[in-house]
Amino acid sequence: MVEKQKTRIETRFEVLQSEGKKAFVAFITAGDPDLETSEKILAGLADAGADIIELGMPFTDPMADGPAIQAASLRALEGGQTMLKTLAMVTRFRETNDTTPIVLMGYYNPIYHFGVDAFLIEANKAGVDGLIVVDLPAEEDEEFCIPAMKAGINFIRLATPTTDDKRLPAVLKNSSGFVYYVSINGITGSASADLNTVDHAVQRIKNHTDLPIVVGFGIRTPDQARTMAKVSDGAVVGSALVDCISEAKRQGKDCVSPVLTLASELAEGVHKANKD
Repeated sequence: MVEKQKTRIETRFEVLQSEGKKAFVAFITAGDPDLETSEKILAGLADAGADIIELGMPFTDPMADGPAIQAASLRALEGGQTMLKTLAMVTRFRETNDTTPIVLMGYYNPIYHFGVDAFLIEANKAGVDGLIVVDLPAEEDEEFCIPAMKAGINFIRLATPTTDDKRLPAVLKNSSGFVYYVSINGITGSASADLNTVDHAVQRIKNHTDLPIVVGFGIRTPDQARTMAKVSDGAVVGSALVDCISEAKRQGKDCVSPVLTLASELAEGVHKANKD
């Protein structure tokens, strides 16, 4: 029997656990504010401390995202970003980094139009490790989740404050890599999470799965990231990084340095979570 090869995501969490660290997951939108700048940011995130990188697939109707990431998607699309260009970004990233996991995050519509089989072939060739598709429920697993798993790509599910114990088994059934716990009801970047509520939710989910659980939504500062990482296996930050890109662009300044500086500060906060 051939042993199933571990994905980069699974390996990364094993390494972090052995080091007593939590995962800092950084989100940016592919092609924001333009392809060249986006590639420079992507290339620098691992050195800035990102353990896993979520790369947003731009879409015209990102319903779960707040104004910051909506605007980032529009900037990217207006700049000519396409799915092929997003996959090519991952391919070029892999030329110099073969260890940092890349998760593509977005909506099913662009994947459907690309073609599921073609997308999975190209994603595998590019070096994509995981997928988060926010608008595909567990009932549609045969549509995309199962084919992705067969292709060796982790399919990462979202659990929310409204995902109760009755619903959790269905959500977790075909999940792999890690579980993304959405710490607030609503869109990205819209509010801050309550620590006690998140702690209780994470412990409840852990009763149903051995997968790592990372917390996202409403985390904007190093202190918030450290606090949420204390009660989970890691923290995701997206809107704060995207806002940093937007503000630098508005001021006509270089986006790369301030975003990577912020990412480094956030990573330091998360990595200190077990040391306080």
